[in-house]
Amino acid sequence: MYINTSEWMDFKIGDLFTIKKGKRLTKADMNEGPTPFIAAIDDNNGLRQSIDETPIHSGNTITVNYNGSVGEAFYQKEPFYASDDVNVLYPKFVMNERIALFIITIIRKEQYRFNYGRKWKSERMGESTIKLPSTPDGSPDLTFMDRFIADIWPSQINTDPICDDVSLKSIKKWKDFRYTDIFIIRKGYYNKKPQHEIEGSIPFLGATENDNGMTDRYSYEDIFEYNRDGTTRPDDISKKLFEPNCIAVVNNGSAIGYAYYQNERFTCSHDVNPLYLKNHELNPYIAMFLITVIKMDSYRWNYGRKWRPKRMVESTIRLPVDDEGNPDYDYMESFIKSLPMSQSL
Repeated sequence: MYINTSEWMDFKIGDLFTIKKGKRLTKADMNEGPTPFIAAIDDNNGLRQSIDETPIHSGNTITVNYNGSVGEAFYQKEPFYASDDVNVLYPKFVMNERIALFIITIIRKEQYRFNYGRKWKSERMGESTIKLPSTPDGSPDLTFMDRFIADIWPSQINTDPICDDVSLKSIKKWKDFRYTDIFIIRKGYYNKKPQHEIEGSIPFLGATENDNGMTDRYSYEDIFEYNRDGTTRPDDISKKLFEPNCIAVVNNGSAIGYAYYQNERFTCSHDVNPLYLKNHELNPYIAMFLITVIKMDSYRWNYGRKWRPKRMVESTIRLPVDDEGNPDYDYMESFIKSLPMSQSL
């Protein structure tokens, strides 16, 4: 199948993926077990054997050899253990197996640049670029990649599509909106780490990829500074404590662009932007749709280019629209409700 790549764009691998290393494990320390051990080999999807160790990497990731069979890449569906000659790519966007296989094909075309004497270590890999199809706004065209692989292997890969008949095909139009058109953007607060002996009840959100953004629980004493008469400072509540039913977006660190729905009062660090929906009542279903779109843009940001509120106000988000050109929140809610396991939200 011929593909016109003349309008494809270069993307840094480090902007698309968080790159994590494998871990050294000697043959003498390996015992047979259930965990896949991914090594720097060029066949069998990178699987050398199964071992009796706890997985150190998540599934839905891409492994790339930076030593040995340099540049060989494989999609890993399940959690696994990787050797220290392997880099693991964690997507900063919504990825499925088809999209991964498309990107793996492109990565393998870069093999000729590297060899045993010029290893593709994580620092070098992060700065390397790959050419991918792009959308008019300069984002990787995930829809194209998904459908291209589906056309080649329509029955070989059993995975939920990113864009299926229920989603994009039923949407007549998408439109770019400024974040300030859609959200009220709040600033996090530089909370000092508490010295508490007993954990509080208020979630504290930080720059993390895990636990819905929560890194600790604070008490009121941890959050507020009290006057001598026992009252709090007038601006403490508005600056430090945030109301629920919003989306918290990480603006710094390795988790930049990660977003989480918050259904209870919380406090957070200045590495988090709380977003409150304008002109419509947010609910968990609409939030999950918006979060997915937000995460797809996370590749644009990194430690040197933080997504602070002053930069977010200039950012845009692409959303489905109704006949009047307004965000189609009813569609977003219906789409999420149509997905498997949506009743658990």
